[in-house]
Amino acid sequence: MLGTLIPLFDATMQVKAYSIFAQKKNLYLNPISIGTASLDGAGRVLGLDIVESMGMHVLAEDRMVFVELNHITIFADIDSMYTGPHEKLVLLFDPLVVPTEMYINRLRELKEKGYCLAIRKLPVMQFEEYRHILELVDYILLDHKKIDMTRAKQYFVQLYPNAKLVAVNVNTKEEFDMLAAGGGYHYYEGDFFRIPANGAEAEVSPMKATYVELLNVVNDPDFQLEKAADIIGRDTALVISLLGMVNRMTVNSGISTVRHAAAMLGQRELKRWINAAVTKELCSDKPSEITRLSLLRARFAENLAPLFQVANMSSELFLMGLLSVLDVILDKSMEEALQMVMVSKPISDALLHNTGKLVPVYNFMLSYENADWQEVSRQMIINEIPDDKVYDAYTEALVWYREMFFGDVKK
Repeated sequence: MLGTLIPLFDATMQVKAYSIFAQKKNLYLNPISIGTASLDGAGRVLGLDIVESMGMHVLAEDRMVFVELNHITIFADIDSMYTGPHEKLVLLFDPLVVPTEMYINRLRELKEKGYCLAIRKLPVMQFEEYRHILELVDYILLDHKKIDMTRAKQYFVQLYPNAKLVAVNVNTKEEFDMLAAGGGYHYYEGDFFRIPANGAEAEVSPMKATYVELLNVVNDPDFQLEKAADIIGRDTALVISLLGMVNRMTVNSGISTVRHAAAMLGQRELKRWINAAVTKELCSDKPSEITRLSLLRARFAENLAPLFQVANMSSELFLMGLLSVLDVILDKSMEEALQMVMVSKPISDALLHNTGKLVPVYNFMLSYENADWQEVSRQMIINEIPDDKVYDAYTEALVWYREMFFGDVKK
């Protein structure tokens, strides 16, 4: 199985929901099934499998989760596959669910059970034809580039006032700002949150400069634990985070100084913790998803290392994933951002020039993140990687992120 989470934001750039995009198997291994992919796993809803195996608390905390259905899985026994709160689950379908009595009755049944409903990819010319379905849905996903939003707002407010509109394919910060200012959309989905705004380059704040200094210290080949501890001691948030991490790893430690706490972790664990904790602090003035994205990329890339036969470079892959959004964090071009931190040539080559030994993992990670299953499947064939190993690498990264910043996760 393959699966990834796509965030949905509100107008303040707070993550309010996630969409789960999933695929059961590598279709390249069975080309004849590509034309019948809609029948794949007809009795199972893959997104629900992921929710149940990971737990809603790991995937989305208190947020909504959108799960894809097709014209067959919409009739699956959803209650037996999902034990979480119905009101947190949004069942997402497309126009293959046609406005016939059979489908309309099924949607009403799901609605009566407390599930939310959403439709996407519905052409404007079919709005009237699908009116009985639109009366039932809670969310309507619209490609803002293919619709006149001014007219759409009037249309939906008048005819379907209970439906919330979701703008998809929002791929720049400028597009997001324009749409948010115009109003009408409840959520926004796209690449805009991880793309630096044009002309946004600015001076790095003194606090961020301290964090960058700490990154350089721990990633120096001659890394000195005491020097790192002294820099940590300048920042209360980092000190508290360090003490919390040490307390989770040791018992009755009796820590007396920051240097003592750092020594308790040891050089290797301290370096890993600093890279993650500093990234979180660097992202404090950014959408929370940037922190999550950076850390998930770091852990996922590290987990992929042995699958791509570069296990000896797992630490560099971790740092590469961590710094892959440094341009967004520092509001600078990637070239300028990397000049501020001390990274190895393989990392800079991958992030700046898309060259070197780390690139296959980097590009695979991005394809997986975007649910580009065709490219993901192609790369798994080339590198002889089993589906379950990739899925395990991704879900372990999700759990690691939750444990790192929110304590132990109970499945």
